[in-house]
Amino acid sequence: MADNARSSSPEVQAQLDRLWALSPGADILGLERITALLDRLGNPHRLLPPVLHVAGTNGKGSTCAFLRAAIEAAGLTAHVYTSPHLVRFNERIRLAGRLIDDAMLAALLEEVLSAGSDIGASFFEVTTAAAFLAFARTPADACIIEVGLGGRLDATNVIAAPIVTGIAQLGLDHQSFLGDTIEQIAGEKAGIAKPGAMLVTMRYPPSVAQRVGSVAKSAKASVSALGTGWQLGVGDSVRYEDENGVIETGLPRLFGPHQPENLGLAIAMLRHQNVLRIPPAAYRAAAEWAEWPARMQRLSPGPLLARLPAGSELWLDGGHNAAAAISVSTGLENRAGKRPVHLVLGMLVNKDARGLLLPFASYARSLQAVPVPDHAHHAPDALVAAAEKLGLQASTAADISAALDAIAARADPANPPVVLILGSLYLAGGVLAANGQRLS
Repeated sequence: MADNARSSSPEVQAQLDRLWALSPGADILGLERITALLDRLGNPHRLLPPVLHVAGTNGKGSTCAFLRAAIEAAGLTAHVYTSPHLVRFNERIRLAGRLIDDAMLAALLEEVLSAGSDIGASFFEVTTAAAFLAFARTPADACIIEVGLGGRLDATNVIAAPIVTGIAQLGLDHQSFLGDTIEQIAGEKAGIAKPGAMLVTMRYPPSVAQRVGSVAKSAKASVSALGTGWQLGVGDSVRYEDENGVIETGLPRLFGPHQPENLGLAIAMLRHQNVLRIPPAAYRAAAEWAEWPARMQRLSPGPLLARLPAGSELWLDGGHNAAAAISVSTGLENRAGKRPVHLVLGMLVNKDARGLLLPFASYARSLQAVPVPDHAHHAPDALVAAAEKLGLQASTAADISAALDAIAARADPANPPVVLILGSLYLAGGVLAANGQRLS
């Protein structure tokens, strides 16, 4: 089923089944279908609270989490639309701080599907239309919208007048949709630029920055980039600076060396718009409050962690490309110190296994390769072969539990391991469910 979309609610599941039966069953880009669908629904995307629109290869979800935390710390409310979900489909749509409930979700999906059953809208397009209906009908001060794929032709890009747009870290991913070079991908991401709204970005190589700037100029948008429009210093704290002053926060609670930049991007986006009033204290709170599951998340005690020796650490990350792997690997190696590190990997078939594994190859002790249930994935044997070419000791396991049992069987109780499960957000969702961690 598309995006592993299942629900414990019979009413929601009935609509998800209907959606899967009607949709093309694959990712498709373009604004024609979503535009036609929204028109039949009364164009709810024109009635949203002030929109902050976020694109990027990696880090866009974390940036959205920091945006939400800062807005809520300022005493305001925000709708949030993100994808994919991890455990519950409802996670994609947050209404003024709360996940959408089953009754409203089922009714919205039924309304959208009934209005556009003949349009051929994709799974993501129908979900986007349902989210926009919910956002238009529920009061809030702001609306945070994460791009699904790319930017220019993504269904969320029907938003005509955001108050600010942002692009997080860029890397090679989804090349069959977005292009084979980082410059082409950057151009697609920059397609969310809109007239009169600042496009806030990370620091990119000159050729990439030039491409982003060219697309923004065509859209009559200005660009504020890290290193030129705003500055960031990271040590024992985070120091953000732009022409309007300095903001200092603690280091983010979200783990990893890349998270201060994601926090900085969120601060920059909020300081480059004039609709929402966010005091400095709210940015400090955002660093401490923001949560984003399956992004270098240390798992709590539960059935999966219990399979490892006492004192072990079990981490989870949904990263699935080389750029994400570099950031995750750096943080994990620093965290582990002299403790042994073991990997559990499952990846979708269209992802680059070698690129993901390369940053870990110099220090990881072993790799257990597993399938990704309900999705087209790399065969575990193929992942083992890729790992062994990099010098990693690797073997296959039937599932996550079996992989952890294999690691535990070889572990030294006197030096318990640090274990990272990685490679796919779809795999990560199953891990959170198996460990009994419900998202709210």
